Amino acid sequence: MGFNRAQTEAIRHTGGPMMVLAGPGSGKTLVITKRIEYLIQKHKVRPEEILVITFTKAATREMRERFIRCMDGKYLPVTFGTFHGIYYGILKWAYNLKAENILSEEEKTRLLKEIAGSIDEEFEIDDEKEFLSGIAAEISSIKNNRLELDTFESVQCPPGIFRQIFKEYERQRSRCKRLDFDDMLVLCHDLFVKRPDILKKWQNRYSYILIDEFQDINKVQYDVIRMLAAPKNNLFIVGDDDQSIYRFRGARPEIMLGFKKDYPSAKEILLDVNYRSTKAVVYGAQKVIAKNRNRYDKKIITMNEQGEDVHIQEVRNPVEESRYILQRIEEEMKKGVPASEIAVLFRTGMESRSLVETLMEYNVPFQMKEHIPNLYEHFVGRNFRAYLRMASGKIDRRDFLEVMNRPVRYFSRSSVETKEVSFESLRRFYCDKEWMLDRIDQLDVDLRMLERMTPYTAIQYIRKKMGYDDFLRDYAAARKMKTEDLLETAEELQERAKSYKTIQEWFEHIEKYTEELQQKVKENTYNPNAVSLLTMHSAKGLEFGSVFIIAANEDVCPYKKAEAVEELEEERRMFYVAMTRAKKNLTISYVRERNGKSMLPSRFLGDLLE
Repeated sequence: MGFNRAQTEAIRHTGGPMMVLAGPGSGKTLVITKRIEYLIQKHKVRPEEILVITFTKAATREMRERFIRCMDGKYLPVTFGTFHGIYYGILKWAYNLKAENILSEEEKTRLLKEIAGSIDEEFEIDDEKEFLSGIAAEISSIKNNRLELDTFESVQCPPGIFRQIFKEYERQRSRCKRLDFDDMLVLCHDLFVKRPDILKKWQNRYSYILIDEFQDINKVQYDVIRMLAAPKNNLFIVGDDDQSIYRFRGARPEIMLGFKKDYPSAKEILLDVNYRSTKAVVYGAQKVIAKNRNRYDKKIITMNEQGEDVHIQEVRNPVEESRYILQRIEEEMKKGVPASEIAVLFRTGMESRSLVETLMEYNVPFQMKEHIPNLYEHFVGRNFRAYLRMASGKIDRRDFLEVMNRPVRYFSRSSVETKEVSFESLRRFYCDKEWMLDRIDQLDVDLRMLERMTPYTAIQYIRKKMGYDDFLRDYAAARKMKTEDLLETAEELQERAKSYKTIQEWFEHIEKYTEELQQKVKENTYNPNAVSLLTMHSAKGLEFGSVFIIAANEDVCPYKKAEAVEELEEERRMFYVAMTRAKKNLTISYVRERNGKSMLPSRFLGDLLE
């Protein structure tokens, strides 16, 4: 294969620092592997002096395999590894660390779950898996960026609770003499600072350092690499600041933007030819990303065909959107496009819920990398289901305890000590409190009313007549949450219930949906005959013939919590990453309303249409 001018210049670079800005689909992995070959064959660099760092084990494996193919199957002792893997190797040598000293991600999650469950202060967790993942990411951010715990603002829970969790996590981890993955980075940094002799040994070991996806680097990783690369500074970094989308993990695009300040003699090259996408996709994506201010200015070109224009579709609501996407997927497959070449992308897993239900309903095979939050397992969904089970006449104690004070009715747990609850027993318990008897009578009447309703009408009755929406407002205010988030969840549950005539029919649907969702999580294997459903984060590095981006609305993408300039710019980068996954066809849809609330199209669509 021939190389373009920029690729050739990057491959043939020899000594000193170089920054390669690699646009989407520009052949960066090929450039890295060919550069290793060039160093070994043309400059007689010993393979063991070359260190190649990537961010994931999968990327490391792919890079190593590509290099072996490049060398006609010959194995050479070039070191390929992730930051964590390389730094662990250094610590293992220095401190005689063993595998049992490392806290796995599963163990970390389990420990955090135990700690969160032992907190005395009451706080509600909507989705446990998502909450624990968020807490783990925030702990990583503190360590990777050397932030102060006392001034850190958690988005997962109140500051006091987060600090309790963090301190207890660190106490238990230290007591067990275990390190998590982030500790490895910090410990390696401290080792090099305290022991210049050890640093020198590793500097002599690796004369050439190549880093892929450099835009995802965090402060601690960069500080260690700078020490390791000195004094020769044969540091070859490859990345794209426009594709930096992991700020929540500690990634800082400003490190790449400031690389020339740290290394004034660094050469800079732009891989500006996109070999992946059509002109229509490349041009559209460039219009969107050009609006970001804090970036390297680049013009990406392609020699590919013009292709179809990026299609923007307005739909009424998420249900209509899911049916539109289903129809388009079926059309693509009829044209002969393999399911493996079709992807639906979204900002968060929440936006995929309607589509998941629709694809399951029509038996369209799909695969997802991420955990899909089950709407019916959200505490609001659990509360509605508890009320409707109670409406059937048999009141289980667990259901009653869940909703007896939602809204507040002043029931005490001691009033319900038997497995089954009856209104007679409640009246006997509160016989001397007339005001409580009135509340019991009202609840009795409300449940009898619910029994005769459709699920949609019943949920509406619970929310408006029984005061559940008022409870959600009080609940959100007490926990400093956004009221509209909880009200939207209630609205979505109500909307979803519209299709079912009876409560029993709705329950059967929920049970079937939950089982299928659990099965999807268990499968979690690549299926070449399935459509891919991916968040924008997990789509990075992938490519598909036909891409659908759904829920391109304000408050979704950009996400409603993104307010600062750097947060909004990251949201734009995420949208750019999503757009540039498409090789031939790109369709973007947005809804006019969601859960009864009017929605505006994303500002990124405005950029695209300018």
